[in-house]
Amino acid sequence: MTDTVPESTRQTLERLYENPDERLTSLFDLAADETQVDAQLTVFKALANESRVRILDALRDGEMCACELQVVLDAPQSTVASHLRELADAGIVRKRRQGKWTYYRIGDTAVLQLLDLAAAFGDPDGE
Repeated sequence: MTDTVPESTRQTLERLYENPDERLTSLFDLAADETQVDAQLTVFKALANESRVRILDALRDGEMCACELQVVLDAPQSTVASHLRELADAGIVRKRRQGKWTYYRIGDTAVLQLLDLAAAFGDPDGE
């Protein structure tokens, strides 16, 4: 791994640290686990869509059937189904079937906390 470090970086570490190889090893240990990064990207990609965020806001109050979400989004069934599939694949929403109806709910309330944090970041005045 140390072979992949550019010479200029290696020289900088040598100037900054008594034990540059030890520091380099500790830096490699800080590299994020690829599986974890992939899981995080899946969630953020699913959240990076206005319609999907609107679906989650609607589900704050509880479970809804897909047909109700069509009304909320004012969108065709196929569009809503696509967004719901993306959210379900990311583990953000859960679904259950009852007869011919499919009902959706928030999979873990942590996603609502994440959306609230995002809203707080988007409001620099904190209002």
